[in-house]
Amino acid sequence: MRQYLLLMSLFAFLFMACGGKKEKNKTSPITRVAPKKIDPLKDKGVGPIKSLKLTAIDKKLAEKGKKEFEANCTACHKVDKNYIGPALKGVTERRNPVWIMNMILNPEVMVKKNQLAKELLVKFNGAPMANQNLTEEQARSILEYFRTLK
Repeated sequence: MRQYLLLMSLFAFLFMACGGKKEKNKTSPITRVAPKKIDPLKDKGVGPIKSLKLTAIDKKLAEKGKKEFEANCTACHKVDKNYIGPALKGVTERRNPVWIMNMILNPEVMVKKNQLAKELLVKFNGAPMANQNLTEEQARSILEYFRTLK
């Protein structure tokens, strides 16, 4: 009986000695990596638009864009407040214009492949942006309208 107690004490001692301070296994194949911080003004998104040269605001194009926006976007977007989608006032100060165009033209791929679009999807309760099947010209006019919303 005494040998049994001694043996049990030895196992208890070894168990406690091995269970002390835990260190992270640095070779673990599963590591938690924080998402890369993305500069929203440099991110161009995923889609047909690769670059865009902007000049002074074209008021005629912006007026056309306002009509396109009202016809296609106001079911989910408001200018001054978040709704189903984000408020669009100041969007050109928060996002790269190429990203905006790609989001308008290519929303399905953007929410699958672009980190900023994924974050917006989560922020707005998983409501994906509907593809309105706009042309590049229509999207460009909407972007021009957005440029007037300061």
